[in-house]
Amino acid sequence: HLIERHSDYHVAPLNVQTDSIGWHGNAILVRKDAQILDHEIIHLPALEPRGAVMADLRVDGHAVRVVGMHLDLSGLWRRRQAHAILAHIASSTQQLPTVMMGDLNAWSAQSGCLRDFGRDFSFAPTGRSFHARRPVARLDRIMVSRGLTVADCGVHDSAAARTASDPLPVWAQVGRT
Repeated sequence: HLIERHSDYHVAPLNVQTDSIGWHGNAILVRKDAQILDHEIIHLPALEPRGAVMADLRVDGHAVRVVGMHLDLSGLWRRRQAHAILAHIASSTQQLPTVMMGDLNAWSAQSGCLRDFGRDFSFAPTGRSFHARRPVARLDRIMVSRGLTVADCGVHDSAAARTASDPLPVWAQVGRT
């Protein structure tokens, strides 16, 4: 229903399993003036139902890849999932500047999956997003590959955002370097 009220966006048609709780929250909203070039689900190794989605877009005449993810609570499984996402992107026939984002469930920026992602991606300093009622941690992240830069970023904090989910939404304005 949220998307219906925001007519400037539509959902990338990812054909995810609607009966699987692991796909809750895994969607990519795309501005209507952007073209969806390709889209797919990235299957992740998991104990819990988790997943990732990917879309290649043309925005303002430039191609960009967007990955949305919700990673496991277990550090070992998060690292396996990060490696699966990075391997999937690396094996793509077309390499594009990439923005990755989602709930990484990782508390320490110096280890685990954040260190793995940090080898090839820069993190937007969005701020604390978890828990929505009293944010104390940065579990939700936005990352950009080489060729992209974060012009601005933050956490959207409003009464509606605090009641919609346990983390607050993070955002970033991304441009080319």
